[in-house]
Amino acid sequence: MLAVAPAWAQSAKFPDRLIRIIVPFAAGGGVDNIARLLANQLHTQLGVSVIVENRAGANGALGGKAVQTASADGYTLLFSAATHVLAKEVVATPPYDPQTDFSPIARVAEAPLMLVIAPQLEPRKLTEVLAAVKKDPEKWTAAIPAAGAPSHLATLLLAKQGNVKFTYVPYKGTQPALVDVGGGHVQLLMDSMISVLPLAKAGRVRPIAITSAKRSPLVPDVPTVQESGLPGFTYGSWYGVWAPKGTPADRVQFLNGAINAAMTELGKSGALASLGVEPVTQDAEQFKRYVASFVTQSAELLKGAGFKPE
Repeated sequence: MLAVAPAWAQSAKFPDRLIRIIVPFAAGGGVDNIARLLANQLHTQLGVSVIVENRAGANGALGGKAVQTASADGYTLLFSAATHVLAKEVVATPPYDPQTDFSPIARVAEAPLMLVIAPQLEPRKLTEVLAAVKKDPEKWTAAIPAAGAPSHLATLLLAKQGNVKFTYVPYKGTQPALVDVGGGHVQLLMDSMISVLPLAKAGRVRPIAITSAKRSPLVPDVPTVQESGLPGFTYGSWYGVWAPKGTPADRVQFLNGAINAAMTELGKSGALASLGVEPVTQDAEQFKRYVASFVTQSAELLKGAGFKPE
């Protein structure tokens, strides 16, 4: 019986040496964790070393620039979150154009966000939170871990669909924002579920709702935003892989197939479920179109909220 090669296999000697995956954030975070799972799976599949390098700084631009200026040979990749593609929308002098200065490879995963509030506050349901905000808007501040991040955009969408106004407080990352919500210095935060779940389970912040279309098996008692009075509300953080602009089309196609196969396997193994993440498989052209649509929608949301790039 003949062995059938996977769809992404090719006879040309690529890859035949180490592949670097640049993560533009610190080690140990949600993006880094998923990238390392992917790197290990690709190593198993391809038989070459695949390493993750953390290049944190400048809100992700340091790592992005390292990949943009790397050789376009498929051996240096960027693994980042949705924030990567909104550089032009949130930075007054963006370091690059995310849509034209990179070759999109694959959108690999998505994850719901969770709305949490300070534990000493009275509301237990989203309807109660929104009613309290409408009654005393000056008393409700929302933490924003990073401009243009899914946490920022989802909070703007919540304000829009919930017909409320928050005072937004910027932070440099999720952890300091979470600490201040736990201490009651700000009232609420909406961020990736996996980031806020440990403090929610410890009782240091109170989970109110998640932004997925259905409840998560990690927190089955926490309702969705849709269940909680805002029909049609779904939002998620997502993650993708890019290569330098000009990477040969055959290598883009190969990497897309290999990464899709890796994420499918990680989904089957349960490795992603423990992070509250679901795998996504798209070809490179689908990913490119998805990014264009996402940027347009996000730009409209930011503009509608009066956000100004800094």
